[in-house]
Amino acid sequence: MGLKEDKQETCGTICLKYLLFTFNFLFWLAGGAVMAVGTWTIVEKSDYISLLSSKIYAVSAYILIMAGVIVMVTGVLGCCATFKEQRRLLRVYFVLLLCVFLLEILAGVLAYIYYQQLNEELKENLRETMVQKYHQPEQDHVTKAVDKLQQEFKCCGSNNSSDWADSVWIRSGDAQRRAVPDSCCKSPVIQLCGERDHPSNIYKVEGGCISKLGNFILNHLQIIGAVGVGIACVQIFGMFFTCCLYRSLKAEPY
Repeated sequence: MGLKEDKQETCGTICLKYLLFTFNFLFWLAGGAVMAVGTWTIVEKSDYISLLSSKIYAVSAYILIMAGVIVMVTGVLGCCATFKEQRRLLRVYFVLLLCVFLLEILAGVLAYIYYQQLNEELKENLRETMVQKYHQPEQDHVTKAVDKLQQEFKCCGSNNSSDWADSVWIRSGDAQRRAVPDSCCKSPVIQLCGERDHPSNIYKVEGGCISKLGNFILNHLQIIGAVGVGIACVQIFGMFFTCCLYRSLKAEPY
C-alpha cells in the first residue's frame, strides 16, 4: 500500500515538473514580448513622449521593460528549480513571480489611469507646447517631435492649422513669411511651402493633431495594459503549479 502511494506521488510530481517547465518556457517567451513592447514604446515613440506633460505613459513602458527582463531571468531560474527539485530555489522563484505579477498589474493600472486623463492633458498642453516651444532655443526635441507628428499623422496644428497664427516662431522673422511649418505641407520637400496654407497645399484635418495623437496613444495604452494584465493573469497558474510542486517535495535537510 505504501509503495503504491509513493508511486502515485512520484507520478504527480513528474507531471507538475513538466507542467511547470512548459509554463516557464512560454513565460520566458512572454517576457521577451513584454520587453519588446516596452522598448518599442521608448525607442520608436520617444519623440511623442516629449510632447506630453505627464510621465505616466513613459513610466508604464519602463515598468514593462523591467518586468520583461525579470520575467526572462525568472523563466530560466524556474527551469533550474523545477528539474533540480530544490525547495529553496522554488521559494526564490515564487517570490520573483509575485514581484513580476505586481509590476505588470501596476503597469496595467497606470495605463488605465492615463487612458482616462489623456484627452484632457492633450487639450490643455499640446497647443501651448506647439506654439510656445516650436523652433525655440534649446527646444530642438520639441521641434523634431512636432514635425514628425504632423508628417506621420498628416495633420497641422493642435486643433487646426489656424493655431499656428499664435506661434512665437511664426510671429518672428525666423519663419520667413510662413503661415505654418513646412511639416504641415503635403509636399514638405518644397522650400518655404508653409507660406501658403490653402487646403490644397497643407493638411486640414478635423480635430487637428490632438485627435490623431490621442487616438494613437490610446491604442498603444490599450496594448500596454492588455499585455501587462494578460501575462499577470497567466502567472497565477505558474504560482499555483509552483506551490503544488513545492508541497510535493520533501523538506530539505539543514
